[in-house]
Amino acid sequence: MAAVSLRSCRRGLSLMLRNAGVAAVPSQHLQADRRHKSTVQFASRPDLPKLAYRRLKGKSPGVVFLPGYGSNMNGRKAEALEEFCKSLGHSYLRFDYTGHGASEGELAEGTVGTWKKDVLFVLDELTEGPQILVGSSLGGWLMLLAAIARPEKTAALVGIASAADHFVTWFNSLPLETRKELEAKGEWSLPSKHTEEGVYKFSMDFLREAENHCVLQSPIPITCPVRLIHGLKDEDVPWHISMQVAERVLSPDVDVILRRNGQHRMSEKDDIKLMVYTIDDLIDKLTTMV
Repeated sequence: MAAVSLRSCRRGLSLMLRNAGVAAVPSQHLQADRRHKSTVQFASRPDLPKLAYRRLKGKSPGVVFLPGYGSNMNGRKAEALEEFCKSLGHSYLRFDYTGHGASEGELAEGTVGTWKKDVLFVLDELTEGPQILVGSSLGGWLMLLAAIARPEKTAALVGIASAADHFVTWFNSLPLETRKELEAKGEWSLPSKHTEEGVYKFSMDFLREAENHCVLQSPIPITCPVRLIHGLKDEDVPWHISMQVAERVLSPDVDVILRRNGQHRMSEKDDIKLMVYTIDDLIDKLTTMV
């Protein structure tokens, strides 16, 4: 796939990302921005945990950030996107899944289906019009599921180290005897550098539920523009998963961008700059098409 063409930057990008992956603006404006930073709100749902979110109102298309497993809406990518959307006047939403961050619920009780419902809820209830979904890791899987379920709410997709089907693929890559042992035990662990224990622990029920949401075994019925950014040094989610997504989506407008030194979190200054430029290019493309 050809790398996305980064055309001339829109108004506001000249102020972005000069320092630590966060927008650099004159000091008096920066202090004002911090004072007027979006506040945490809580969305109530009948018989379901409340979801914590931050929202900026603005122009369309809006941007929605979907974090990774065990992460939250306060990471560097999510913060930088808020500054970017604010600079251009576009709407922006970031939130915590059930059991994550400030949202209610227990992480260990969540499933891929649980978090898919969270994404669909915020799209249906907290956004207006089509959105650019930006999914990091697990969020890259959830953005695909959301785009399939809500095509009318999806203007474009940007995957950052997309982990489509990853839990299931990793488990199935284990030797047969190992899988049988884990199935008998009723739980399994996925190695990770992002926890103190060095692993994420899952039940076999979690895995079986996740199998219901796999997308890489057949063509993916998504036709909007898709951009996939992945680091070649990602030790958590192999970069070839983004290539598989690119091969299976039906959209004629798909670009894959591989960063030679990029790691899984893709939160270094240049990683965030690339993410912002990619989204800016999509906003330009989508608004020009109207």
